[in-house]
Amino acid sequence: MSSSSPHLVRGLTLVAAISIIVSNTIGTGVFAKARVMTCNVGTPEMVILVWIVAGLLSLAGALTYGELAAMMPRAGGEVNYLSAAYGERWGFLYGWMQLLVGKAGSQAAVAVFFADSLNDALGGTVGQTLLTVGGWDLRAPQLIAVGVVLLATVLNLASVKSGGQIATLLTLLKVGLVVGVGVVAFKLGSGSTFGQTAAGATCDGVSAAAMGGMAGFGAAMLGALWGYDGWNNLALVAGEVKNPQKNLPRGLFLATALIMGLYVFVNVSYFYVLNPVEIASLPESARVGTEVIRTIFGPAGAVFMSAALMVSSFATLHSSILSGSRVPYAMAAEGLLPKKMAYVSPKTHIPVWSVVVPSIWASVLALWGSYDALSDYMIFGGWIFYALTVVAVFVLRKKHPEWERPYKAWGYPVVPLAFLGVAGWLLVNTVVTQPGKSIAGLLLIALGLPVYAYYARRRATQPEA
Repeated sequence: MSSSSPHLVRGLTLVAAISIIVSNTIGTGVFAKARVMTCNVGTPEMVILVWIVAGLLSLAGALTYGELAAMMPRAGGEVNYLSAAYGERWGFLYGWMQLLVGKAGSQAAVAVFFADSLNDALGGTVGQTLLTVGGWDLRAPQLIAVGVVLLATVLNLASVKSGGQIATLLTLLKVGLVVGVGVVAFKLGSGSTFGQTAAGATCDGVSAAAMGGMAGFGAAMLGALWGYDGWNNLALVAGEVKNPQKNLPRGLFLATALIMGLYVFVNVSYFYVLNPVEIASLPESARVGTEVIRTIFGPAGAVFMSAALMVSSFATLHSSILSGSRVPYAMAAEGLLPKKMAYVSPKTHIPVWSVVVPSIWASVLALWGSYDALSDYMIFGGWIFYALTVVAVFVLRKKHPEWERPYKAWGYPVVPLAFLGVAGWLLVNTVVTQPGKSIAGLLLIALGLPVYAYYARRRATQPEA
């Protein structure tokens, strides 16, 4: 590509880079997953321990990713790292997973959460079924979810600088929401419920196989990791970060550490207001954060909290579309997706079709799936590639020792190995306790193999190749 051709520009400052991670990450999980996690592990102490372990795991990943991002500060993140370490096929499979269920599933889940929060804020008045076809129900919240995906897509078609500014503003609102919920809970709550258990709770929709012991801990980790998911998203927009050799590692570490502190703080506050039986007995559709505020302020507080969660989830959706669109852009630039996906607007320097097409697919998923189902599929597939990416640090140090490394992974090799140990256990535990979802996730990834073969063969026959 010549320098005069439309291309991505480095318009993201360190603050904007941190904001993209925080905005991507703090969205729904921290407000929605405490109920299931309490059922999984049974006590407030164990729930907090899970959040800490998941946070340390994400932090270890961020510290390791910093080496790869600073070494290859290009759009697409893991697409580049996996291709360099294992061959282009593996980079493609990561991108395929993100397109099919990773980013798209995450965006659909967040959009569904937004719609459910709107329904809660309006007292359930927009939750009605509009159409039933062959056992599938089309509900009003599903259409709302599609609408909010389209709105976030339109905002992402502005310049990358504008995208960073929007992400920064929305991040400030989200951090304020998390801190506000925690402060209010500690100031007006009735007292700590630590030392109590969830014995006797109804645990609506939680499998008995995912309650108690290591299986329960692993299931709770999946919930917590959904809350942390997004810590790696800065790598996807590495081609647009200013001074990437310094700001990429700094952004990854600072944002993940901030998120971990906020999550532990607000989850402790939940158990200051509600006891574990009350939390674990909430309906499957309930948001623990909303119930905490409802307990303190009554119905008006619940309405306010639902509206606040709408803002939080929209912020996550906006940043997810911003970062996720750079994956198909990077793949198309290598001839592994339709050429149009690599088109960059000469006016905004945005990869237009790589923003629009995945958003259309996310809208389809929003019409199909529930919040919990979409988030579970996304986490299992995502962590397979997170683990492979961390292994890539070892592979590339041996394969290309001559490459410049402006930042080297902190604590190498102990920190990356600790990440891999926990990630491996988590994946094995998921296969054992949730074999159906695990097999489905693997099959979805495997579907990318014939697609890669098609585009690789097509590229090889073109004169430019």
